[in-house]
Amino acid sequence: MSSSIEVVTADAGDAAGWAAANRENLKAVVAERGSAVVRGLGLRDADTVGSVFRALTGSLMAEKEAFAPRWNYSDGVYSSSKWPPNQPMCMHHELSYALEFPGLMLFACLSAPASGGATAVSDSPTVLEALPADLVERFEREGWLLTRNYNEDIGVPYAEAFGTEDRDAVERYCRANGIEFEWQADGGLRTRQRRSAIVTHPVTGRRCWFNQIAFLNEWTMAPEVREYLVEVYGVEALPFNTSFGDGEPIGEDVVQLLNKVYEANTVREPWQAGDLMLVDNVRTAHSREPYEGAREVLVGMGDPVRLADCSPTVETNG
Repeated sequence: MSSSIEVVTADAGDAAGWAAANRENLKAVVAERGSAVVRGLGLRDADTVGSVFRALTGSLMAEKEAFAPRWNYSDGVYSSSKWPPNQPMCMHHELSYALEFPGLMLFACLSAPASGGATAVSDSPTVLEALPADLVERFEREGWLLTRNYNEDIGVPYAEAFGTEDRDAVERYCRANGIEFEWQADGGLRTRQRRSAIVTHPVTGRRCWFNQIAFLNEWTMAPEVREYLVEVYGVEALPFNTSFGDGEPIGEDVVQLLNKVYEANTVREPWQAGDLMLVDNVRTAHSREPYEGAREVLVGMGDPVRLADCSPTVETNG
């Protein structure tokens, strides 16, 4: 069954109380459909959003290894990633390069954009079935490799991504999480981590295309942005890039194919101010479409899942 976004109507009284009372029903909808939008809670401020998020997931995860800056409103309540409004954030699964990632993504719209800006979704088992068998077999066998270069000029500095400036602490984190690391002469940090491209959903047992291969690849960038970054930093020093698990570069044709399959299986529900959205992060990829006007969407990550519990197809050292 492909993902679809079910719109649930709520009473705009006590938002956190309503969320707590309807928690199991909402999670059942997400389990069946892959995502849900709750309309009518009237969410208007970060404190209320945090209370609603916690009512639905118990505890919220702290983000590690962020790829783009976020504002932190309170423990586990973040802004959406700072990304140019005119550039899409293509389909991805949150923190799919980590050994622990959210099983549930929570979004709350405080201010809807004038146009565009939907958090669209795509069903990962359906995407997996639509991809060419030979490509799937290679990614299943090799996984995918994420290379990151942390510096002070662009992207997220390592101190922000890892939550500390202590190099020893960063190294301990990397060793514990299957991440190769190399300190650069300019004080920056380069990391590499190989992950499974396909996992098994920990509840349903369905095989899911679960990664950020296309989103974090150089060929998904706008051509002028890629050309500038390659000219300034070189391909090896891009803030992030993905490759096949054996290190071979992924061609533009493969990235275009992945994004084309995502787009063919995308559904969207335009944001309205006050909306709450829940997404099964393993089953369902999400994106952020270009927009105009002010857009404020808060993000929470809950129900943590370990990669080891999802029958990964490649081994890590973590």
